[in-house]
Amino acid sequence: MKRPKIHINPWQYLLFSFIFLIFLGTVLLEVPWVKHQNGLSWIDALFTSTSAVCVTGLTTVSTSGFNIFGQIVLLFLMQAGAIGIMTITSSFLLILRGNVGLKHRLFFSQLQENFDLSDARIILQNILRITFITELVGAILLTIGFWWQGFSFGQSVYHGIFHSISAFCNAGFSEFDTSLIGMNFLIKYTISLLIIIGGIGYFVIIEFLQNKTHYKNFSLHTKIVIYSTLLLIFTGTIGIMIFERGKVSFTDSFFQSVTARTAGFNSIDLNVLHLSSIFVLIILMFIGASPGSTGGGIKTTNFFVIASSILSVLKGKTEVVVFKRTISERYILKAFATAIIYFVILSIGIILLLQDKNLQFEPALFESVSAMGTVGLSLGITPLLTTSGKLVIIALMFIGRVGPSSLAMATLLNKKTIKIKYPEGTIY
Repeated sequence: MKRPKIHINPWQYLLFSFIFLIFLGTVLLEVPWVKHQNGLSWIDALFTSTSAVCVTGLTTVSTSGFNIFGQIVLLFLMQAGAIGIMTITSSFLLILRGNVGLKHRLFFSQLQENFDLSDARIILQNILRITFITELVGAILLTIGFWWQGFSFGQSVYHGIFHSISAFCNAGFSEFDTSLIGMNFLIKYTISLLIIIGGIGYFVIIEFLQNKTHYKNFSLHTKIVIYSTLLLIFTGTIGIMIFERGKVSFTDSFFQSVTARTAGFNSIDLNVLHLSSIFVLIILMFIGASPGSTGGGIKTTNFFVIASSILSVLKGKTEVVVFKRTISERYILKAFATAIIYFVILSIGIILLLQDKNLQFEPALFESVSAMGTVGLSLGITPLLTTSGKLVIIALMFIGRVGPSSLAMATLLNKKTIKIKYPEGTIY
């Protein structure tokens, strides 16, 4: 008797791939040759693995406490999580066999809505090429920066490689307990550039390389990503400088504005910031990076569509038009639905986290948004979390990485088409 075939859709494939990678990372962090100076419990190993795979950066134990093998495991998990386990699988098939199977290409095409099936192979090649070239250039610049900072050449090379991968992947892991506080401008601006490149999405990078400097030839998606990214970075930088009233330099304001959008590094002590600055960081963390990138959040495109829709309503317009293009109602509904789902899940996470009476509302809110946005910034409460609190943050990091829409689609085996159309109703 033949066994019935088990069919999974692309979203389920993505979901199971990340779950497998998280548990693989948990096991690798507990093998005998991986050591941590303070020991590593299974819950902390699961937390760290989830944070690395989901490129978040929140840690219950110090990254500097891991030996070289532990830090290499973290690098592997960050790289695999950022590119996506499915992309890695397809890419290695491409390298080893010279082609990608139809099943993998179909999965990849369905998950990345911006491209057709025929483009999948080219995309996979470009993803690997862009990733490793960018990380290599970043590692070279950071090596120089750490060498200027006073580290030996060998230390500078290692720190450069580690932070280049962590920054491009928008992971936010650092070997230093104080992150990048006190580092020179070359390190800060190189990290910022890596975060921006990793956060705008592969599709935008590929299109930018193809179109060179012809801005008019860019697609609507690329124009929205570039515009919203620059707007958010500028607004965040100016906001922090105004609220801190000269206490924070332009470089640090710019750095925190960039890193708050999914990276998780910090060049200043966040606990000394004004609450207004903290709120600016929370907004940036909630919005996050762009589709097809290594970052999380509701995505810059969704934020742009929501903002444009609200402005259109206030102006009395019946259509949303940006850059001389009309935005489909389907995209508008998806943008609002994504933001609301994020808000609902985030609210539930905050309520559960506040069951720990030792936590205050502001740090709990900040921690939850940071986890859901896969950012990694913290006001210092991560190591103090109880087991239940760690599980809540683990869930938020995972959901924030794969996306609420992906989780919803993973539960659907077949798309349902409504064949009956009902008459329109009026709502006052």
